[in-house]
Amino acid sequence: MRIVLLCGGSGKRLWPLSNEIRSKVFLKLLKSTHGVRESMIERICRQLDEVGLLQSTCIVTHHSQVEITRTYVGEHIPIISEPHKRGTYAAIALAVTYLHERMLVDSDETICILPVDTYADSAFFQLLHRLPDILSRSKADLALLGTNPTMPSDQFGYIVSLLPGGKEEYARIHHFIEKPNERAALQLIEKNALWNCGVFAFRLGFMLKYLKDKVEPDQVDMWLDKYEQLANNSFDREVVEPNPNAVVVRYEGLWQDVGTWKALTPHCEQNVIGSGRISDDSMNTHLINELPYPIEVIGVPDLIVAASSDGILIAHKEKAHLIKERLAQTTQFPMQVEKRWGSYQIMNYWKDEHGAESIIKMVKIVQGNLTSYHQHENRQESLTILSGIGEVLMGDKLYRLVAGDVILIPAGIRHGIKAVTNLEFMEVLLGKELSQEDITRYSQTW
Repeated sequence: MRIVLLCGGSGKRLWPLSNEIRSKVFLKLLKSTHGVRESMIERICRQLDEVGLLQSTCIVTHHSQVEITRTYVGEHIPIISEPHKRGTYAAIALAVTYLHERMLVDSDETICILPVDTYADSAFFQLLHRLPDILSRSKADLALLGTNPTMPSDQFGYIVSLLPGGKEEYARIHHFIEKPNERAALQLIEKNALWNCGVFAFRLGFMLKYLKDKVEPDQVDMWLDKYEQLANNSFDREVVEPNPNAVVVRYEGLWQDVGTWKALTPHCEQNVIGSGRISDDSMNTHLINELPYPIEVIGVPDLIVAASSDGILIAHKEKAHLIKERLAQTTQFPMQVEKRWGSYQIMNYWKDEHGAESIIKMVKIVQGNLTSYHQHENRQESLTILSGIGEVLMGDKLYRLVAGDVILIPAGIRHGIKAVTNLEFMEVLLGKELSQEDITRYSQTW
């Protein structure tokens, strides 16, 4: 069996800590078994490893998150890069084509699709091992996991099976209901409906035939070429819901959606993370502060106070999920970005009436790491070394820099930066359309 982790997200529900690049799955907020905070992606990789499935796992994510994903999962998990965000149908179709063409996976092998933000106990991941046998015995095209609802929630999809609840290993699926109101959800629970865990298993050959029947591409490069023109469709709507031959497997252990501040904070290691304090009468309030300035919270219960260089959120936990709707009305510019070689923080941004822009960044590169060898066509860079020792390869010349040194990198010049020791520098960018990607990478290493 092959596991495909769907990784990505717009970074809105856990704003301001999450953004377009550092989505919620990379936030190190969860309690771990080792006494240190871990992220959602680290947690699920650890759990897959514990049940012997990590070595057969690959990850699909948007190209802007490839570097940060690699930082969190290491070098041994294949990462499939999407050129555009186009929904779960496109992501899964790309993964299926990749597994078939590039990894030569047999068409009879079971593929299990799993959201990377799945929060469950070890028994959930152990259950995945049973899916190939269930597909074989049921002769179903698709097998899903469902769990018993704990309340009539309007935040989840529901699976209605043809059989009542009981000890059957699986049941035929009758239909799906997506995020009903609470009254309808209560009626569904009375009919033994299950929450949809977002897990799909199928034979690789099933999806290859599906794509062929839809006259979809059967090669990775062909998929990538048409990605920008694809509709933003879900796998549920395109493949699962119209299929009459699907079964659901009941899971009865811990499973939660921790994609909102209300759901996530009970799993945080502490009520205060970062600089600041919460008064004793501020019950069930959490403070998560990435800024260097202390925040004092006094006499207000049930709040989430979250602060980063992207902004500050102060919200009642019951209403914090509304931040996604508010952010949808604005254009977000990520101010804090993690890369495979380190991180950077945008300190300031200007744009004049003629469209000329400037950005000031504080950049940190971890000792021994280096950026890609690349060039920018529409911007020049000025680097001022603040601490550490670095090397800049510019054209065919190598410059060694220490604290206090300044170097100008004109537009159109190939360059790369390496940290001999931990390196911190201020970077000033001058040009136009600085928020757009303007980079050409080259294979040269040094």
